[in-house]
Parts: sequence; C-alpha cells; structure tokens
Amino acid sequence: MGAKREDNSLRYRRAQSVTTAEDITEKENKARRLQYDKPCHRPRDSLFSWSSQFTNFTGLVNWGFLMLTISGLRLCLENFLKYGIRVNPFEWIIVLTGYNDENYKHEYPSIILLCFSGVPPVVCLLIEKAIAAELFSDKLGESLQIITILLEISLPVIALHLTNQEFNIVGISTVCMVYLILFLKLWSYCQTNHWCRAAKSKQSNSLRRQSLSVPNCNALVNGEEDVDDEVVTGIVQYPDNLKLGDLFYFLLAPTLCYELNFPRTNRIRKRFLIKRIVEVIFGMNLVMALFQQWMIPAVTNALDPFSQMDYIRITERLLKLAIPNHLLWLCFFYLTFHSFLNLMGELLHFADRNFYGDWWNARNISVFWSSWNMPVHIWAVRHVYVPVSSMGYSKGVSAIMVFFISAFFHEYLVSVPLQMFRVWAFLGMMAQPPLAVISKVFEWRLGARWGNMVVWSSLILGQPLAIMMYYHDYALAHMKP
Repeated sequence: MGAKREDNSLRYRRAQSVTTAEDITEKENKARRLQYDKPCHRPRDSLFSWSSQFTNFTGLVNWGFLMLTISGLRLCLENFLKYGIRVNPFEWIIVLTGYNDENYKHEYPSIILLCFSGVPPVVCLLIEKAIAAELFSDKLGESLQIITILLEISLPVIALHLTNQEFNIVGISTVCMVYLILFLKLWSYCQTNHWCRAAKSKQSNSLRRQSLSVPNCNALVNGEEDVDDEVVTGIVQYPDNLKLGDLFYFLLAPTLCYELNFPRTNRIRKRFLIKRIVEVIFGMNLVMALFQQWMIPAVTNALDPFSQMDYIRITERLLKLAIPNHLLWLCFFYLTFHSFLNLMGELLHFADRNFYGDWWNARNISVFWSSWNMPVHIWAVRHVYVPVSSMGYSKGVSAIMVFFISAFFHEYLVSVPLQMFRVWAFLGMMAQPPLAVISKVFEWRLGARWGNMVVWSSLILGQPLAIMMYYHDYALAHMKP
C-alpha cells in the first residue's frame, strides 16, 4: 500500500511539474510578445519534419505530374524523331483477326476458333441436363464434364500443331485468352451445379427420414414448406437454371463465378454507358498506338545486348523498356477492369461491380494479388483455395496450389501463342510467394510505405525483364541471325 501511495504521489508531482513548465513557457512567450524589439520567432518545426504534422503536399504532387508529362513528351518526340510515325490502323485489323497476308489471304483461323468457342458450353449444358434427368450417373456425367473442359482448353494447342494454318501471334493470343476465360467459367458452372445437386440430394434424404415421423411430416406439409415457398418466390433453383439463356448470360457476364441468381440492377444508366463506350474505343486505339510506336522498337533494340549478355546495356534497355511497358499495363488495366467490365455489367444489368480493389496501396505482394484482379481472386478462393482447405490441407498448401494453377495458365498464355515452351512466366508466378514474404519483411521492419515500394518495383521491372527474355528466345528460334 505504501509503494502504491508513493507511485501515485510521483505521478501527481510529474503531472504538476509538466503543467507548471507549460505555464512558465506560456508566461515567457507572453512576456516576449510584450517587448519593444518586435519578436518574430517562436518554437516550430520545418515542414518536411515528421513532427511538424504538415500534410498538404498538393503543389508537389502537381509538380510531379507536370514533370512526368514533360518527360513523357520528350520521350514521345525522341521516339518520333528516331523511328517516325509507326502507327498503322490497317495492321490492327490484321493483328486482331489473325489474317495472314501471303499464303492464307482469305482464311481467318483465329476468328474460326473464336466462333467455335460457343460449342463446349452447349456440350456442358447438355451433360448437366442429362445428369439432372438421371440419364447419366453423377460419376459418369462429371467425368464427361472434366473431359469436355480439358479438351476446350487444349483446343488452341491442337489447332496450332495439327493443322496447316498460319496464326498471327496476337490473334492466337486473343484466342488463348478467350478459351482460358471460358475454361474458368465452365469449371465454375459445373462445380456450382455439382454443389446444388449434392445439397438437393442431401435435402431429399433428410425429408425421407423425416417422413417416417407423421407429426413432423404434417408440420412440414401444412406450414413450413408454404413459408419457404413464399420466401423463395422469384428465386431460380436447381435444375431450373439449366437453360441456354442462363448459361450464355453467365458467359457474357463480367464474372468468373457462376450463381443461379446474380444480383441485378433495375435500369441502364445511359450517361454511364456512353462514357464507358467512349473509354473502350479510345483506350483500344491508345493501347494499339503505344504498342506499335513505343513497345515494338524498345523490345527489338533490347535483343542484341541480351544476346551478348552485356549487363550494363541490358540494364539500360530494361529501364528504357520499363516505362512504355508500365504505361501500357496501366492503360490495359483501366481499359479492361474499369471500362470494359463496367460496360458489360451495365448492358447485362449485372450489379456486382467489384472488379478491382485499391491494389496501388498494397502493403505487400499478397495484398496486391488479392486486390488487383478481383474476378480471378474470387474464383481462385471459391473453387481452389476453399475446396483444397476443406480436404484437410493447410492454408499454405492451399495458397501454393492457387499460385501453381495461376503460374501454369500464365505460361499457357505465353508459350502457346509463341509456339515454344519456356518457363519464365511460370517461374515468375511461382516466385511470388517468396517475394510476398520479402515484401512483408520490408513492411514489418521499415513500414507499409517500403512494402508498397517493393510491390511497385516488382511491377515496373519484373514484366519488361520477362518480355526481353521471351523475345530473345523467340528471336533465336524463329528469326535469322
């Protein structure tokens, strides 16, 4: 008790001494202001000091944007003076259609594959209907679904290697992207219907057990079932969802995860829709122009230093390529995840517009991958991470499985169009978990700002390095020395 009293008295004396010191300081300042020498100084910190608590740096932000604009204009002028105007809209049509100008003037293999992409969903729908009608057993039907989905994702590879068609790189890249999106959607469609069948079968079994008891059965028939019917009015249930219109709505909807009842909007906002259409048209032309005018010369000029393993020139070319590549990536992000997906969502009355998070503020790599591409992230969590975790595996193993599948499909999107198997994209994705640990160490030791800088550094420098490596290997395999 005596020790507590002494401690309390010490605290009281300290508080009293602080108050007394503040009173003395205030009296001194008041006395100084009353002097005849007209004092103009008082205790204060410089604005760049953390202790100043100054936060208004709007002017410096404007200065930064102005400097970036001036630097960009200088680079544009340098590019025009060195290479001339390389933008050719007619080549865009050739690139997007897969048209080959010499041997196959009237054949468009990429467009043919895109048109055929509507066949696998119809096959999956017919199999689902057969399972629901008990024409197929669950095991046989699910096996047929797996075979159909695997054949669908393998079709671009089969078309490349078993036909005599000449494919444009960008054309077959578009085909691979469409077929990959279709693969993810059909995976979700089949798995969600599987969950519905399992739940319906479990519910019917429980009703059979309840029917053995007469009072419970009467209660269910007289009251509870009526209440449920009122609640679910207008809600589509399995197998009523197995319709062609429902399937193709899902295929066009800006999501990878299938549901029987998507949230819908009541109307189309015309002004919002027009803005998104203008953004898509302008954004596509901007991306194509930047690619032709800036990216192609930068990648081509990086070939010789990379072949000679001149590390200083490789570093210079890497930094030179990083700027146009990063600008192109940012334009592609906005064009895809904001303009195009919102355009499709508005046309289809799709209400869930959570297409991206604030990935630019990501404190580490893990936060970035869980916020920059929300449709893929939600699909990976719903159809890979949670099912693998429910099988008894740890969170770490489930996360590694997600990154493994992502790495495989990143390599698929690069190696198939280039018609050469390399593992740079695969290794780059599999390096993300260790890089996530490194970024978390920076976040814990130095603060969230340094973790965010690691994220931005990996985005700005990692992608052009992979581009240079793939272009070097492609040039060695397909071009003359």
